[in-house]
Amino acid sequence: MDRLYLLALLLTGDHAVAESCFVTGLQDARGGNRVFKDWADTWARRTVILNAIRAVRPASHKSDHNVSNAVVAEFATGAPLLRALLEMPTFDRFIYVVCVLEGYSDHQCALLIGSTRKAVTEARMRAIETLGDPAFVQQQLHTLENERQLRPERNLDFPGNPLAATA
Repeated sequence: MDRLYLLALLLTGDHAVAESCFVTGLQDARGGNRVFKDWADTWARRTVILNAIRAVRPASHKSDHNVSNAVVAEFATGAPLLRALLEMPTFDRFIYVVCVLEGYSDHQCALLIGSTRKAVTEARMRAIETLGDPAFVQQQLHTLENERQLRPERNLDFPGNPLAATA
């Protein structure tokens, strides 16, 4: 679950929007075929991405959705790599997360967000230049996931939260 929340946070850059994408993604995935665990995980990740696209509209290149200063400040000292990722321009961050971290091709990503393949490729290269080796970034994010340093404690007891009963 932390990985799904991290995906939503990296895509949206806002705890409230990430929470909404996360919960809606879980609700959407819950309605899918739960017999195949890997498929369900993939579908949940896809629905989080789709909800983030609707919330952030990254294809505009001039998205009016910026990462909140509070979210960036939250990672000021403990997770400089995560902070650097969150400080990237919305389009570049979105492309990096979807293409590099999630493994979508430039073509798939362009179709998904409604952009050109060239713009996606350029954004991916800018992001890699900014952040460095993608394998190192993934390893660092995995470490943060395991240490549960990705987000403040959230109140999971709210209407419609599929995790409320298990939290």
